[in-house]
Amino acid sequence: MYIGVISDTHCSFDDDLREFLAPVDVIWHAGDFGDLATYAAVHEFKPTIAVYGNCDGQDVRLRSKPFRIWECEGMKVMMMHIGGYPGRWPEQVLRLIEAHRPDIFVCGHSHILKVIRDQHYDMLTINPGACGHQGFHVVRTAVRFHIDEGKPHDMEVGEWDRF
Repeated sequence: MYIGVISDTHCSFDDDLREFLAPVDVIWHAGDFGDLATYAAVHEFKPTIAVYGNCDGQDVRLRSKPFRIWECEGMKVMMMHIGGYPGRWPEQVLRLIEAHRPDIFVCGHSHILKVIRDQHYDMLTINPGACGHQGFHVVRTAVRFHIDEGKPHDMEVGEWDRF
């Protein structure tokens, strides 16, 4: 399975992002689509698993969920918009991690690209940063990688100027 991971599109799903995501099988969107048109554009482009973010309105929230847990190629994945980082998990996130023990945890919100292994929970944490044009970030980012037989590999980062 070839996966594209994005977050914080904030009303932008442009050609640079589409080109980067063109070869993937599925998109995981960690929230803050920004509007229903962007939500629809991402879902029409590729099969998408998504959560809503704190900036998403009722129109997007009615079509999504605050968090998701699913299996992908032998790995349990958990995704939510506001997640934190290893050693600094918010209480609600920590309860979900302990209850579900995901192999991969995907979040967004911070607009900061980070891929970290949580040694305590033996869990890969992926925050793809922000791929939209709104926010404090200078560089827009997204991630893509493969999962085969329960092993993630060949992770790549896409980077584009924000302006």
